[in-house]
Amino acid sequence: MGRDLLDLFSMNKWRCSWSLAATIASVLALVSVVHLVSFPLIPTLNNFKIAQDSCIPANVSAEFPSNRDQEQPAVDFKLQFPADLHGAVVYQGAPWKAEIGHWLAGCDSVIKEVNITEIIGGNNCKNDCSGQGVCNRELGQCRCFHGYSGDGCTEQLQLECNYEGSPDQPFGRWVVSICPTNCDKTRAMCFCGEGTKYPNRPLAETCGFQFIPPSEPDGPKLVNWTQIDQDVFTTNGSKRGWCNVDPADAYSGKAKIKEECDCKYDGLWGRLCEVPVESVCINQCSRHGHCRGGFCQCENARFHPMSVNKVNIVYFQCDNGWYGVDCSMPSVISSITEWPSWLRPARIDIVDDARANGKMINLNAVVAKKRPLIYVYDLPPEFNSLLLEGRHFKLECVNRIYDDKNVTLWTDQLYGAQMALYESLLASPHRTLNGEEADFFFVPVLDSCIITRADDAPHLSMQEHMGLRSSLTLEYYKKAYTHIVEQYPYWNHSSGRDHIWFFSWDEGACYAPKEIWNSMMLVHWGNTNSKHNHSTTAYWADNWDKISSNRRGIHPCFDPDKDLVLPAWKVPDANVLTSKLWARSHEERKTLFYFNGNLGPAYTNGRPEDSRWCRYSMGIRQKLAEEFGSSPNKDGVLGKQHAKDVIVTPERSENYHLALASSVFCGVFPGDGWSGRMEDSILQGCIPVVIQDGIFLPYENMLNYDSFAVRLSEEEIPNLIKILRGFNETEIKFKLENVKKIWQRFVYRDSVLLEAERQKYAFGHVDDWAIEFLKLTEDDVSATLMQILHYKLHNDPWRKQVRHNKQFGLPHQCLVSTS
Repeated sequence: MGRDLLDLFSMNKWRCSWSLAATIASVLALVSVVHLVSFPLIPTLNNFKIAQDSCIPANVSAEFPSNRDQEQPAVDFKLQFPADLHGAVVYQGAPWKAEIGHWLAGCDSVIKEVNITEIIGGNNCKNDCSGQGVCNRELGQCRCFHGYSGDGCTEQLQLECNYEGSPDQPFGRWVVSICPTNCDKTRAMCFCGEGTKYPNRPLAETCGFQFIPPSEPDGPKLVNWTQIDQDVFTTNGSKRGWCNVDPADAYSGKAKIKEECDCKYDGLWGRLCEVPVESVCINQCSRHGHCRGGFCQCENARFHPMSVNKVNIVYFQCDNGWYGVDCSMPSVISSITEWPSWLRPARIDIVDDARANGKMINLNAVVAKKRPLIYVYDLPPEFNSLLLEGRHFKLECVNRIYDDKNVTLWTDQLYGAQMALYESLLASPHRTLNGEEADFFFVPVLDSCIITRADDAPHLSMQEHMGLRSSLTLEYYKKAYTHIVEQYPYWNHSSGRDHIWFFSWDEGACYAPKEIWNSMMLVHWGNTNSKHNHSTTAYWADNWDKISSNRRGIHPCFDPDKDLVLPAWKVPDANVLTSKLWARSHEERKTLFYFNGNLGPAYTNGRPEDSRWCRYSMGIRQKLAEEFGSSPNKDGVLGKQHAKDVIVTPERSENYHLALASSVFCGVFPGDGWSGRMEDSILQGCIPVVIQDGIFLPYENMLNYDSFAVRLSEEEIPNLIKILRGFNETEIKFKLENVKKIWQRFVYRDSVLLEAERQKYAFGHVDDWAIEFLKLTEDDVSATLMQILHYKLHNDPWRKQVRHNKQFGLPHQCLVSTS
């Protein structure tokens, strides 16, 4: 799904009379004035009705698409699109399971646009959220900034950095947010504070506390969490200071810096946090707001929000007329010329009477769109923006940060897929603001942020959750469910079966609350629990076995009939793309089988295990190493069947990607839950060898894995190499060719190009990674998901029980038949 790098809208591309344009502008101006001054009597707009075909692009038909589904003679898709010898039907280059491929080839390929009435919000919020929040103009509810709450965001919260103290622990028990001095109680973050030269310089974690000298030479230094280190406030350059150290003096060597102090918080750069940089927000506020640490706002000051200068800064909301987590949703007072591409071109319908109990009413905009249509809930910020804004470590739960030049730095957070997909859906042509027209509903809860931030401040305590991050995360999803049920009508239309939730963490939706299990789960961990029917992580805080069935219910982690495994996030690397390792031939792949990763406690630096919990990797990697280990373990022993062309090692390769691309088969095994080995294999053109019983991998319930992968049972591990040597040249080349055809479906190109567009807008040019991603033309993760949702829209059994009045832009043969 390519993105325009320049705004394509201009008035001279529209076939409108200038008088009509002036009329529209007058109406909008009038509406804006009325809204801003809250005038009690809103004039009628009868004289400003817009003709149905009065304003459309000049380069398309003068008529919007017909909303009549097509009547065409029935076609036998099985005959027209026959399956190959592996049982696959190829569509858009990918080998699909036959039934799915038949429908996609016959129906998704002929989808037409239909007219969709988009609802442009016009509801006001109490006191316009008092300048401390963003008004959701669909509901007329405030989305308050960090540290504020209430209907009009007038209640200031006190988010403490420290737990209650005692004589033995004056700053309370340890927590990530622990602070010896100035706590910003709107966010539970620690700063140097008033009285210092740089009051807004972070004083995070160990920075402000004394250290206990090591008890023996080269021993570790321990932190004394009960004693403030007064030296961090020193003005004496010979002592290791922080809060009063001038950056110029530090860089010239005139002043010393305490080495434990650094810039952990987002939005700052430099050894002394002296460079304000772009923070990470969802879609960077879509050019309609300012990003403050993770929350989109409108800045009314000349300085950056975390400026090291002493300045009072007043924040308002998304730019006037815009709202939503990324400021991408226009209201009735926003400029039509600035509407996002997924709302253009539009025909504006203005109702006869704009009186609505003294409030501005919604506007209707008719837009031609292709289904499936997805409604993205604008949840309260506790489920997204506040989790981003309060991060104590800038790399947590995001897929990018920005350097001192505001250049994008991609992170290797595997969980970054959650943010990538969220941003893509918000900017997708498949997005709709009309819930009654939506085919699916996306509920954006950022579990990767919840997990990484669990217990990092008192207001995120796990004390009531037995110390389990899994339990805290369940609670968040339950609260999101309660919110959408109470505030919106859509859940009850299908008992939530058309809703979509993303669980990105190690064990996916294993701990989804029972109330939402009817919905579709997007995960990286497709454990059906057919064999591994308990928590499989060796990390106790994520274990879900102890969560009560009263909360979790009794459900598997993954249901292949309704859920979907998505690929994990991988860093957009220009060098990897230009090297085209995925295209290497069979002859260039000299290693038969390759696996490089943690092999458990038998090896140096191996993942430790606790007998009270599950074995790491469910013992699969350990069994592999016992048979085929090519590196000696702690006892100096190699695998029983080690071979020259088989590499199974915990020792990281100097060039991991090249090692994968030099191999015919690559191992795909679990770690603590899912791992990113499937993506590594596919992206380097290696045939994946999957060993994890009853656990689905990306798209496995949709694509025909036999066309490009090998799946073996855990019991077959001793025979692994014998089985692989049994594949003939024809079979190997067939699978390698199919890997080449599907690798882009494991890439979040759409999200990457959104960032490229932002960089182009900011700097007038793009980096190498953007140039390489712009060359990619095949379907990516977003396109694949839309194809799957389109199939599910007309083939999920429960849809047959629901009558509808929607138009789908498809031949009748493709439509689900209702009973």
